[in-house]
Amino acid sequence: MDTRQKETADRFRIDFHKLRLLVQSVFLLFCLYSGYRFYQFYQWAIGNSATFVPRPPAIEGFLPISGLVSLKHFLLTGVYDRIHPAALTIFIAALLIAIFFRKGFCGWICPVGFVSHLVERIARRLKILWRPPNWLDYPLLSFKYLLLAFFSWLILVKMDQAAIEAFSDTPYNLVVDARMLLFFIAPTTTTIWVLSILVIASFFLRNFWCRYLCPYGALMGIFSWFGPLRVSRDEQSCINCKKCEKVCPGSIRVAEQAVVTSPECLGCLECVASCPVDNCLQVATYGRRKLPNWLLPLGAVSLFLIVWAVANLSGHWQTAIPLEVFKSYYPLAVEMGHP
Repeated sequence: MDTRQKETADRFRIDFHKLRLLVQSVFLLFCLYSGYRFYQFYQWAIGNSATFVPRPPAIEGFLPISGLVSLKHFLLTGVYDRIHPAALTIFIAALLIAIFFRKGFCGWICPVGFVSHLVERIARRLKILWRPPNWLDYPLLSFKYLLLAFFSWLILVKMDQAAIEAFSDTPYNLVVDARMLLFFIAPTTTTIWVLSILVIASFFLRNFWCRYLCPYGALMGIFSWFGPLRVSRDEQSCINCKKCEKVCPGSIRVAEQAVVTSPECLGCLECVASCPVDNCLQVATYGRRKLPNWLLPLGAVSLFLIVWAVANLSGHWQTAIPLEVFKSYYPLAVEMGHP
């Protein structure tokens, strides 16, 4: 490649770091907007506001446990959840993305992952980020898999169809979204302490919540392990600068692997963006057949939007619960405990 060709290639080279920040920012702003709209709906439902604002289904993305319960019921009966259908839709989308596009939901869509990424950048500038040794990192890493095992046992094993349907019909399930809102706008002392510890820990341990505690990230990591795409490293062109390892949110030792198969890979392409050697790191299939790197983020975001569109058009996005029911039960959400 001559100088002119190289300059042209550099001009059209995608900066995946900036692209990721842009995509994540859009999803975060949408989540904040949805949260604000839900707050307005909640105020109307409890009688504090005369202005009616439609309930935004997207806030159910913060109800992943409801999504897992609904998924089991759907697989058992073929009946789609009518109370929190968006929770099930988003959960299905995240799992499908994990199967085909690594943990693309974590790397490109999840607002919690975006906040963790911003905290990591601040910590890196302050030079306080610490990478624990393997003897400590691996035990910490097991926590999210233990949490996943606990929820899987509790929901997938212990709860049969009758138990799921009994829980779905409880007043608690009707107001779980309102209780989620109260978690943020009226936190208890315990909640404040727990959130403070998580935030502080995130400044010293990269992606503390996502890497060590998020059970759904663990589930998507397992699904992605069987997926067709992964980052491939050209061992001959690699200069062993290890810039890829310094920026990897999953703390994967990319420079030591020919193919990145780790379930901790977010598919974020931060390693690709940091690599100074053209085409040294590239998205590839099982047989190491190289693909355009942009295929991974485009596929992850497109699949998410396709699942949303199908659910919306088929009537599996908006709740079927009448507004009068929300008005009756939301005022009780503050004092309602788990059944």
